[in-house]
Amino acid sequence: MRIKNLILKNFRNYENESIDFTDGLNVLFGRNAQGKTNCAEAVFYLCTGTSPRCRRDKQLIRHGESFAEISAVAEGLYGDITISARISENSREVRLNGNKITRNADILGNLFSVFFSPHELRLIQDGPDDRRRFLNVSISQLSKPYYVALSRYNKILEQRNNLLKNRDTSLVFDTLPVWDEQLCKYAAVIAYKRAEFCSMLSPIARDIHSELTEGAEELAISPERKYSGEEKDIAQKLFKDLSNNYDRDIRLGYTASGPHRDDLDITINGVDAKAFASQGQTRTIALSIKLAEVEIFKKMSGEYPVLILDDVMSELDLPRRKKLVARTGGLQTILTCTHAERVLYGKAVNKIRVEGGKIKT
Repeated sequence: MRIKNLILKNFRNYENESIDFTDGLNVLFGRNAQGKTNCAEAVFYLCTGTSPRCRRDKQLIRHGESFAEISAVAEGLYGDITISARISENSREVRLNGNKITRNADILGNLFSVFFSPHELRLIQDGPDDRRRFLNVSISQLSKPYYVALSRYNKILEQRNNLLKNRDTSLVFDTLPVWDEQLCKYAAVIAYKRAEFCSMLSPIARDIHSELTEGAEELAISPERKYSGEEKDIAQKLFKDLSNNYDRDIRLGYTASGPHRDDLDITINGVDAKAFASQGQTRTIALSIKLAEVEIFKKMSGEYPVLILDDVMSELDLPRRKKLVARTGGLQTILTCTHAERVLYGKAVNKIRVEGGKIKT
């Protein structure tokens, strides 16, 4: 998988620019706040339908404009793909090879991308929301059934939580089983797919981390397995758990059981990384996880994703920089930095200078 050309119109600080990418390493360089990350963000948006930096699409529109347009021509296993998105204040239109896409699920699986930036340290340091988001974005690209189940689960969960706040307790007790049956159906898909993904992620991330630390540290990643087994078993266990805790959920006013409460256990040499990892260790763990994600995409889809490395070189020491660049061989990488020369290390690269929202090749 590789992006051949990207066009940005009224996107962030870009007025109207076209960027050509090559195989291998593409380096977007320039001073801070010139638009390097915006370009990387646009690529990820076309791959996933979501921004890694903001929740609302309207934030992507250039100041003073009423719309933004981004489009890309990419080459995959089955030929060229053209995908575009037109974003306005209250709507979005996405087209794939000229055909309008009406469902978010249909955006996924056309282009694959892995995004890594210093903000990904939240994956280790912050709360479980960030770890669940990592799982959701990654698995959704590989599995439309997962994305559909996640979307429906979240809608039903919202309705169940609203019901729990109803003061008519008899209505609540009568209605909860109806919602729970549907909720557990989709929860089972989510929990099963997450366990499947983590079973691939853990050994690959462990090996990469060992390489990056020259064998000094052993990384282990595992999901909280409160609900394990086949999908049918997971659904039954969660239904029973929900049924036995109606009083608790009514008292709390929200649903306290289910995959929306899941987390990942991450340890270094058997010690909880979330609590005890240093800043340097945290960076290396996050990088190991992201590089493992790349390998999973290759294994599951048959081709490497586009790897986006946004301003990560400043966060790594020289030996880890060299190892990271060495691992980009064989896949298209879009890397942003302030000084291109510092990351070349003798590799042939496509250098693209960005200055004030303008591309200077």
